[in-house]
Amino acid sequence: MIYGYKRPLYNDEDCIEQTKKLNDFQVSYVLKEKHGSPKKREALEELLMTMQKGDVIVVEKFIVLADTLHHLMDLLKIVKKDGVSIRFIDEELSSDRVLEESLSTILSHFIRFHSDIIKQSTKLGLETAKSQGKSLGRPKKSDENIKKAIEMYHSNHYTLLDIKNETGISKSTLYRYLENTEV
Repeated sequence: MIYGYKRPLYNDEDCIEQTKKLNDFQVSYVLKEKHGSPKKREALEELLMTMQKGDVIVVEKFIVLADTLHHLMDLLKIVKKDGVSIRFIDEELSSDRVLEESLSTILSHFIRFHSDIIKQSTKLGLETAKSQGKSLGRPKKSDENIKKAIEMYHSNHYTLLDIKNETGISKSTLYRYLENTEV
């Protein structure tokens, strides 16, 4: 049997791209996670419990299936032991063909996978922070300090270092505000 597997990702929250790519294969059954988090991946667990010798799992790319290199290696060991293969569409790899690939090809896939891991965990972290009401990004400088820094700059009596020490406004921030006020 050929199984498809998909889950929400940083660049495909509704699994639209994954669905398109899975439709190009003769997938018998598709399992979809309800979330993109690495925890409680119930559809993946169901898939691992359901598969039998000779089955094939089709996924768009490494990050769909695994959250870390260690997790990917564990899954590859499990499917090998069970006589199942995994087809990675974007990487154009199959778990039973990995040894036929060159080291540079495999490493380029792993580099992209690592980048995807970072993007996915960053997206999940930002969503968690937002849901907890945390403000994102660098804190804004107070208007009082900005006004004082601009006044000090225009007085021509202070160096940029004096302005920074007095107000906490860096040279680049000061220049950015000066550009916005000089219209």
